[in-house]
Amino acid sequence: MSAETRPLASTDELVSYFAQAGKPPTEWRVGIEQEKIGVTALGDAVPFAGPAGIEAILRALTAAGYTADREGPQLLAAELNGLHVTVEPGGQLEFSGPVLRSAEECRLSLRGHVDQVAAIGAGFGIRFLGVGFHPFARQEDISWLPKRRYAVMRAYLPTRGHLGLRMMQMTATVQANLDYDDEESAVEKMRAAFGVTSIVTALFAASPIERGRPNGWKSVRAAIWLDTDDDRCGLLPGAFREGFGFRAYAEWALDVPMFFVVRDGQYHPAGGMTFRRFMREGWQDQVATLADWETHLSTLFPEVRLKKYIELRGADAGPMPMAVGLAALWRGLLDDREARRQAWRLVRDFTFEQRQQLRVDVARVALGAKLGGQSVQSLAGELVALADEGLGRLPGGAEDRALLEPLRERARSGRCPADDMLDDHQACGGDPAELVRRWTLV
Repeated sequence: MSAETRPLASTDELVSYFAQAGKPPTEWRVGIEQEKIGVTALGDAVPFAGPAGIEAILRALTAAGYTADREGPQLLAAELNGLHVTVEPGGQLEFSGPVLRSAEECRLSLRGHVDQVAAIGAGFGIRFLGVGFHPFARQEDISWLPKRRYAVMRAYLPTRGHLGLRMMQMTATVQANLDYDDEESAVEKMRAAFGVTSIVTALFAASPIERGRPNGWKSVRAAIWLDTDDDRCGLLPGAFREGFGFRAYAEWALDVPMFFVVRDGQYHPAGGMTFRRFMREGWQDQVATLADWETHLSTLFPEVRLKKYIELRGADAGPMPMAVGLAALWRGLLDDREARRQAWRLVRDFTFEQRQQLRVDVARVALGAKLGGQSVQSLAGELVALADEGLGRLPGGAEDRALLEPLRERARSGRCPADDMLDDHQACGGDPAELVRRWTLV
């Protein structure tokens, strides 16, 4: 019996799952994930199926040498040498890159991927936008990915919040992933990241347009997450308390209701059962295993997520300079010990209520928000400077520092990508064809 299928006996095994994933700093790597929204030249939603849909792009990738990933006969993803191309519930095409030694290496990998899928997409009349929310389509115009996991989530999330389906179908993000060596470094990284994540959200805000018109938010993506599922989303209060660590994260995860129990490729709704209850009582005739724990961890959506690495999840997808800059920002801030400690000092004295209010404020006004009277714009500038200094102390960090320049300029000017998008909208009178041209990833 493998470790993944052996019944879990105690919470200690869940804590060990995190502890055993630690790596020495010499082996730390960085990864990025980027979602893209496909549209026609006039901004219409692109279906998943059909001769000119997202599935056709996956077929083209497999014809080019990628390995197909299927659920039964249904093609859902493709993989080549650690580069995974997957699809989100509303057809958003996602790049999950290989883990690499530097943000610059991640940039090269992402650049090659975007060039490839853009060329394939052009043959089907598909353009990929660097935005955090579908700017033109109605929700009912967006088809669902025929994936078993998403069918259960689609039924469950509306019982927990009002906007979960909009999150699934219409939002897009860019994410960075980092390693840790032990519990101390993991806690330091997570606490600092939870502390500054809303500032990063402000810097990367890129979703001010909905159904072709300004929607009153700089990041409607971030606003949607505020009303998705409080059980599994947002900030974790425990991350700001003494004693936070692997056990505290595991205890929180144990009490989050499960979406499903997976057996033989089938996704069985868990009926609101927590993982703690699953471990204690089982489900029907099934007992909880480490594979179930891994699945459950993948269904938790805090702004900073712990698995066998740390995921930084708070940024809108946006223009390429921002997407590739995110990995450099988080690497410089968190992989360097001095930088992460200074980043935490910037925000350590605020209350949890202030942190929660900041999530609302940056969704609305991005870099125009304030935290305890301090300008988020100035805090963003300080974070970029700390990341630059941190990269200067990291192996291979020198080549990553140039990737921070677009972020530094945005912090200096106080203009996030959403501000450019609003200017574009005004300049062309909201013409979808022109906006698609301006926002297509290049």
